[in-house]
Amino acid sequence: MRQHVNPLSRFFQLPLRLPEPNELFAKNNLPIHLDIGSARGKFLLGLASSHLDCNYLGVEIRFPLVQAANKDRDNLELKNLAFLFCNANVSLEGWLEDLPDDMLHMVSIQFPDPWFKRRHYKRRVLQPELLISLAKALKPGRGLFIQSDLLDVINPMIKLVESSGYFDLNKEFKDINSFQNPFPFATERESYVLDKGRPVYRILFSRNFQSVPELFTLEKLYS
Repeated sequence: MRQHVNPLSRFFQLPLRLPEPNELFAKNNLPIHLDIGSARGKFLLGLASSHLDCNYLGVEIRFPLVQAANKDRDNLELKNLAFLFCNANVSLEGWLEDLPDDMLHMVSIQFPDPWFKRRHYKRRVLQPELLISLAKALKPGRGLFIQSDLLDVINPMIKLVESSGYFDLNKEFKDINSFQNPFPFATERESYVLDKGRPVYRILFSRNFQSVPELFTLEKLYS
């Protein structure tokens, strides 16, 4: 499902206050898996049902999908799962900064809206500011998982992550053409693409030990 909304429109530029973990989960001291662009929530619904030792948070810019996902969450009575409506590039930075130390264990960005035209690249979800916020919140060894069915989408994401200097390829990673999904559940888009017999490109990064300076410049990430 791809129903584009313009993340740069005035409405989506309004920062939202996102609830803290103790407002979202029954057990607020568990590690968190953050899924950016969680869509209808199939991926996290599966994970949360089978892994009760972790909390799962999906953020999505399309409000009707968030409503539907939370309804499914409530029907399954999952206390370790939440879906929030927000523009990740506007509202996540403060939330990540306030997280308790080493609570964020995994971040996934799966099948983001492509925004094919170069002049629209600024609307893509993985922007330099968001990547740096994630790097600050993730401790060494924690993961960043990315996948897409479009090389023109995943390759710029890979270039951005690698150019930051804060992530290394996970030792389990092979290559984007044959790397198997490390998770036992698929997103709606992944299931659709695979059913059509089309390839999915995946990559897994691990946060390295390089620290992010307080006065970080984003210039090299915009090149």
